[in-house]
Amino acid sequence: MKTNITVIGWWTWTFNVLYWLKKREDFNLAAIISMTDNWWSTWELRDQFGILPPWDIRRAIAALSEDTWMVRRLFDYKFKKEWKLQWHSVWNILLTALTDINWGFEEWIEALSSMFNVKWKVIPVTLDDIHLWVELENWEKIIGETNIDIPKHNSDLVIKDAFLIWEWKINTKAKESILNSDYIIIWPGDLYSSVVPNLLIEWIKDVLNLSKWKVIYVCNIMTKRWETNNFWVEDFVDVIEKYIWTGRIDYVLVNNWWIDEELVEKYKLEEWKKPVKIKDLSAFEWKTYKIVERDLLDEEDYIRHNPKKLAQAIKDFVDEWIK
Repeated sequence: MKTNITVIGWWTWTFNVLYWLKKREDFNLAAIISMTDNWWSTWELRDQFGILPPWDIRRAIAALSEDTWMVRRLFDYKFKKEWKLQWHSVWNILLTALTDINWGFEEWIEALSSMFNVKWKVIPVTLDDIHLWVELENWEKIIGETNIDIPKHNSDLVIKDAFLIWEWKINTKAKESILNSDYIIIWPGDLYSSVVPNLLIEWIKDVLNLSKWKVIYVCNIMTKRWETNNFWVEDFVDVIEKYIWTGRIDYVLVNNWWIDEELVEKYKLEEWKKPVKIKDLSAFEWKTYKIVERDLLDEEDYIRHNPKKLAQAIKDFVDEWIK
């Protein structure tokens, strides 16, 4: 019998984790993707063609395809300078063609999934055209993921809340995937601009509460200056619980491996980031969730999650090595 695993959210190395998880034939995988991306090229596509953000969909299709290496190279390929199609990627041309055919967003996801032999599910969290808003501690409101990620405002101000204008509905397929999951994994990533937007969709909180099995939150390894200034593990979990029912998280997966001090200092000076640590372990004694500490570190020139280690931790939950 297969284990149904639904992952919510996206960050740089999510596709690498899915690459390792898909090697288990007893896993059914579904990736639920945020639809608030409005970075420059994405904004142009949204504005000119009226389509939902496609960039993270692209990564998920590549990650879950039978031949990830080939698909990623194909999607990334850009034509030579002397050609009329110079600087255009194959992905953008495919996307433009499918849009021109007047296929719906989910239709072209299914077409590409079939074309590149994706055996698992790639699901937009909503099919509505949504934009993220945040409110700062001085009551100032910022609209758009790009303006949150690369702030024009005082980046030392704390984000107090995130919201969407109007009530946008959860994609029916996302709802079904969550309800039929054995494990639901909330990925790390930019907390307010990549993770929380998925939790703001109407009914997502209720669907998560109705789901039968385990919810695992993978906490970030590093803070981000303009979103999570000086956050501890406790702060990350508190924000997640603010947008879903308190007590719904079963496990919080935290890196506990030592990080090189020179690299930490480099991040502090250049990016104003610091490692995310547990402030007071005793504070978790009365929580409904369990803290699970593991070596999840990939430390070379960057500090980030190691996709293979993270995938192994997920496998250990499923195989009941972690209880």
